[in-house]
Amino acid sequence: MPLFNVYPLYDVTPVSAKGMYVYDENNTAYLDLYGGHAVISIGHGHPKYVEAITNQVAKLGFYSNAIQNPLQKELTDKLETLSGCKEYQLFLCNSGAEANENALKLASFKTGKSRVIAFKNGFHGRTSAAVAATDNTSIIAPINAQQKVTILELNDIERVQRELEKGDVCAIIIEFIQGVGGLDQATAKFFEKVDVLCKANNTFFIADEVQSGYGRSGKFFAFQHYKVTPDIISIAKGMGNGFPIGGIFIHPSIEAKFGMLGTTFGGNHLACVAGLSVLNVIEEDNLMHNVNEISQYFIKIARTIPQIKNIKGRGLMLGLEFDYEVSDLRKKLIYEYHIFTGGAANKKLLRILPPLNVKKEHINQFFKALVNALDS
Repeated sequence: MPLFNVYPLYDVTPVSAKGMYVYDENNTAYLDLYGGHAVISIGHGHPKYVEAITNQVAKLGFYSNAIQNPLQKELTDKLETLSGCKEYQLFLCNSGAEANENALKLASFKTGKSRVIAFKNGFHGRTSAAVAATDNTSIIAPINAQQKVTILELNDIERVQRELEKGDVCAIIIEFIQGVGGLDQATAKFFEKVDVLCKANNTFFIADEVQSGYGRSGKFFAFQHYKVTPDIISIAKGMGNGFPIGGIFIHPSIEAKFGMLGTTFGGNHLACVAGLSVLNVIEEDNLMHNVNEISQYFIKIARTIPQIKNIKGRGLMLGLEFDYEVSDLRKKLIYEYHIFTGGAANKKLLRILPPLNVKKEHINQFFKALVNALDS
């Protein structure tokens, strides 16, 4: 049986990975500065991560959410401590799309309204409401298009206010650093005014931190660079270092009800242990400090390369913008220099999303290869 052919594939076959490197069947090492869409947060095969999952699966890998699972409470407490989001509630699921789907559903439940405001070049997932709030018509099927979504320009606060005052918007969902869209950010004034307007119009403010969360921006969440208080915060990619896990932080003012949300696999024992090991490494190795230090080092070097026209993003969620499309450059970096980078909806942007424990030596390796690739 063939696989359903929906992914364009590079001709690379990883068979193992360790730290910052992925190895193919010929034992060729590839420097991973993309982390599988920002999923690898503490490096491949981190020994504490491997040990935690190995020990847990030997005891109990899964049982349903119908029973007590103390690991969920342990994960919740650790998240509260490291994120600084005091007294929020946690609902666990399996992916970023599922997190955003539940966030939008909860907003609609609680406000009694159904329209969503999202933003140009935003990406929130591929499930029903999440994909409808994604600014990419090519991945929205007719069944998704039934959702009531209005896509606005970033920083157009007057239009946001007009739409909210119509009284039918259940949620505004926004990435504080856009991922797939190309590392764009709104202004602090815009984010903070949106927060105020949401609270004045019985509308939930949803911070999509699926890619920008877990220390990637230099703070635990990207919204923490601004004076805002989201009603719901969606999380996923970096949570499990490759193990599927997602969730939403829910403001303490929002009351739960049996059956309101649910999941079969969300919050299972293995997922919780994966999530806990990631948080422990982030804390013990002071990785958010490393994010800021390496980010400054990366940007300093990038500014010396004349072909780079713009540096976008924050922390270790960075983009290098050129005045031409970069697909051939990415291929050259993969096949000739053995370095993984990412693309974006902005075809002129090279995305850099390394594990949070990347070192200066890896950044040096990248820029040496980049300069050689550009010169050739």
